[in-house]
Amino acid sequence: MKTSRYAIIVLALLVCMSASAAKKVKKSKKQEVAEKVDTIPMRDFSYAFGMAQTNGLMSYLVQRMGVDTAYIAHFLSGFDTPEMDEEAKQMKAYIVGKEIRQQVESQIVPQVNKQINDSVDLLDKSRFIEGFRAAIAGNATISLDSAQAVSNKQMEYYNKVKMEAKYGKNRADGEAFLKANAKKDSVQTTPSGLQYKVLVAGTGEKPKATDRVKVNYEGHLIDGTEFDSSYKRNQPATFACNQVIKGWTEALTMMPVGSKWEVYIPQELGYGAREAGKIPPLSTLIFTVELLEIVK
Repeated sequence: MKTSRYAIIVLALLVCMSASAAKKVKKSKKQEVAEKVDTIPMRDFSYAFGMAQTNGLMSYLVQRMGVDTAYIAHFLSGFDTPEMDEEAKQMKAYIVGKEIRQQVESQIVPQVNKQINDSVDLLDKSRFIEGFRAAIAGNATISLDSAQAVSNKQMEYYNKVKMEAKYGKNRADGEAFLKANAKKDSVQTTPSGLQYKVLVAGTGEKPKATDRVKVNYEGHLIDGTEFDSSYKRNQPATFACNQVIKGWTEALTMMPVGSKWEVYIPQELGYGAREAGKIPPLSTLIFTVELLEIVK
């Protein structure tokens, strides 16, 4: 009987302990979840999070928006009244006008001058501002389309003048080279000014402009400077004939498969006034081109 009584007591204790442990487990789980999701009251979190979002704001207001720190109270006054009345709308338009004027004078005018000439300010700033203002006010003497057309055409002219002053020697040297090269018996000149010399005469099909071809090539400037070579990469290039410079397109569509030519490309059939990697603007180019196949 004693053994049975003790067994019942032990069993009861075990049940109590198990229930207590279960409660503790549930309680610790609740605490764990609370620690992950709700460490502080939402009210306190909202306040702290609002403060955290102002990090860097002051420097932005000063450096980007031009707000004087002496007038932060005025900034807060505007912040506290997001709904704008007529006076506030007028003031906003006025302030934006001031900011745009500063951008015109400090950024736009200098950038245009740099496009026209790297070192000399040629643009008439007062007339620029007059035209800028007239377009916004709606009382300009010419249409916006006309102004855009005149601007584009004149900027193209200025760019040519600028390129000629900076890289005109490349153009002149190239023209002299091609003139002398054309007198060689082995060199052929096409109506476009492209020149070529047949090194190996192929007997295959001639590609059309829309065909994809596989070629090996190397290119260099008239002074011998090499700027590209598929031979050195040990990998022929594949592309459509009409997706390369004009001089290449013309030459490839005249070459039978199996041909190897030396091609002399005037700058206007090459990259013209553009700089392309190691190729300076207005450069005459010389390529050795080997047409391996038309890719079907």
